[in-house]
Amino acid sequence: MVTIVPHLWFDDNAGEAVDFYTSLISNSKVVNRYVLEGTPSGSVESFTFDLAGQTFAAISDGPLFTFTPAVSLMILCRDEEEVNLLWNALISEGEVLMPLDTYPFNKYYGWLKDRFGLTWQIAFAEEPFKEKIVPHLLFAHRQSGKGEEAVMYYTSIFPDSEIEDMLYYKEGEADNKKAKLMFSGFRLNNQSFNAMDDPMEEEFTFNEALSFMILCKDQKEIDYYWNNLSAHPQAEECGWLKDRFGVSWQVLPDNMDDLLSTGTKGQIQRVTEAFLKMKKIDSALLEKVWHEETS
Repeated sequence: MVTIVPHLWFDDNAGEAVDFYTSLISNSKVVNRYVLEGTPSGSVESFTFDLAGQTFAAISDGPLFTFTPAVSLMILCRDEEEVNLLWNALISEGEVLMPLDTYPFNKYYGWLKDRFGLTWQIAFAEEPFKEKIVPHLLFAHRQSGKGEEAVMYYTSIFPDSEIEDMLYYKEGEADNKKAKLMFSGFRLNNQSFNAMDDPMEEEFTFNEALSFMILCKDQKEIDYYWNNLSAHPQAEECGWLKDRFGVSWQVLPDNMDDLLSTGTKGQIQRVTEAFLKMKKIDSALLEKVWHEETS
């Protein structure tokens, strides 16, 4: 089973953000941090880290992309005290998108943008949950009304997937006439995701600031996900692709972190130079250039 890892793109402060998130959320830690030399942005700092036991990645790679509410992270809390703690920490120097309050769909909930631009939904969970942090996809602007189609599409591609909820707006519940899907909870490779159509008429949409890394065991898996997801050839670069809804994915070998952070400086540099020239990743070639110096 592949692992799907949310990847966060920052300008130059990924380290500050990662340290903040891992200090705030229980059962969290920085797993790996390293610097890649010789990229188009120069030297870039990359991180792998755990939040509440779930794997995330981040990079400082320049001001190319900015987070939008199209992809947010929902944190499920076991009591109102935890909701308040997380809200108060994350809202500092941030922006309220939906005030912390009681809503028909949740007894204690709020939506915010933190000081790094990343959006979070903080929610009291009355029922047991499988993962504490759930990526939330909001289909807005040109993707309005496509939430249900996307959920069906993703669950058809990833194994060990299922649709847990599919709720629809009733007449008059959404200002946006294109909006159909009020909420869907679904699982991809046994990992939780949420999706909804934007009930308003916002103009933001998906971009590369928050992408999803698919860590594959072999080239066959890389080929499978690449061929099934890539819909915009112009966006194919260094293992990155965009699907037909504009969501960004990175299809990578599951040892990519090791190839880029272990070994000699020469090995790491050759791997970096090799993958920067690729569209779809050739895992055998990366292994070959990594082993050249020691063979």
